[in-house]
Amino acid sequence: MYDSFMIQADSLKNDVVNGETVGFQFIVRLANYRGIYLSLASGFYVSVDGVEYGEDVQTLEINGKAPRTMAEIARAGFEHWDLQTKAILHIRKPGGLEKGRHDIGYMPATLDGYGYNAHDEEWVTNPPKPGTRGGGKTHHICMFDLELQE
Repeated sequence: MYDSFMIQADSLKNDVVNGETVGFQFIVRLANYRGIYLSLASGFYVSVDGVEYGEDVQTLEINGKAPRTMAEIARAGFEHWDLQTKAILHIRKPGGLEKGRHDIGYMPATLDGYGYNAHDEEWVTNPPKPGTRGGGKTHHICMFDLELQE
């Protein structure tokens, strides 16, 4: 149900810093009506036109703070990501994306914020690779057809 709302349709654009295109970005939301503590987000599966972009090139901008790496997000144990809170996922890619439409694959990887599962302890010390396990109410890679905005 929440899957189709995870990426804001008109938000795909290139990241430009000091006149140089350093990557691209889009707005994401959680697929979990309860929200989560930010430290439970262990990464995001992102592919664009079949090319995967791992956590090493991702930063997340949320709650009015500058973009942070996933290692920094992992330490945000008292910061909450609510259902309606929009976050900007930045992907470092020199030159950014070409104009036109792009097929975006997306899936957040988050730990559960309540209850206990037998795998919880293992996943805290060794989080699953994004794309192999979803989070919240999303357990598969969702596809979006987005046009690059100017």
